[in-house]
Amino acid sequence: MLGAAQKRNPADFALWKFAKPGEPNWPSPWGDGRPGWHSECVVMSLELLGEGFDLHCGGQDLQFPHHENERAQAVALGKRFANHWMHNGFVVDTEGEKMSKSIGNVENLLDLTDHYDPRAYRMVLLQTHYRSPVRVSQDNIDAAVNALAGLDSFAARTASAALGAAPDQAVIEQFRERMDNDLDSPTAMAVLFDSVRRGNAALDAGDAGLAGALATSVQEMCSAVGLVLKAAGDVPEDITAKAAALDAARAAKDFAAADALRGELQAGGWIVETTKLGTTVRR
Repeated sequence: MLGAAQKRNPADFALWKFAKPGEPNWPSPWGDGRPGWHSECVVMSLELLGEGFDLHCGGQDLQFPHHENERAQAVALGKRFANHWMHNGFVVDTEGEKMSKSIGNVENLLDLTDHYDPRAYRMVLLQTHYRSPVRVSQDNIDAAVNALAGLDSFAARTASAALGAAPDQAVIEQFRERMDNDLDSPTAMAVLFDSVRRGNAALDAGDAGLAGALATSVQEMCSAVGLVLKAAGDVPEDITAKAAALDAARAAKDFAAADALRGELQAGGWIVETTKLGTTVRR
């Protein structure tokens, strides 16, 4: 392109860029230069991914001219391009302004993971629709950390109930419907946390069947979105024996002995939870 004055349409884009000092360039009938950005991307996509690849993603600011021009060139070549386009919202600061190096308000992800569980940032993303702005703030990260603590606690206290249990298919279907609806992860997370609430209530009520089904459902939903829960882990045999002795003391209505055993476990740094289904311990 020679400049805006030579365009037939204001939306026309450059197929060939004239050479600049220090940049790679090649000879052409129009002078030395290189392919335009849009041409580079469409060629690489088709060469590396082939025709009809599933997803083409990018920021909302790339929809025009970049993505529309990529597709236009693919169509002109008679090629099938992306099957689905996903344009994400910007990461914004506490004031709602787009994070940008030029502004100097960028929050480094590595700095976040130095101070917080890396899963917390994933949770912030999951609780925001991908087409909406993602606000990164102290409050959002803290809320995500608390949400993860609740999930980890649920995984630990339902570990026994979940063994061999089949997931609740109605819950899984609700989760799948929401994720299939334009990747609506916020409402899918609502299904997840409602299952945790119901699972905790079932465990407290002594309903091992429902608690196990919901616990397995939670595990499957978390796996689908890349959240690895921290369950109880390995509990030493002597600690397991003390927990069993605590349950035996409660069954015999020897509450003084039960309280003493609970105190010993807690003094050793164990979190002790007793429900109608028995006692669980975790760090």
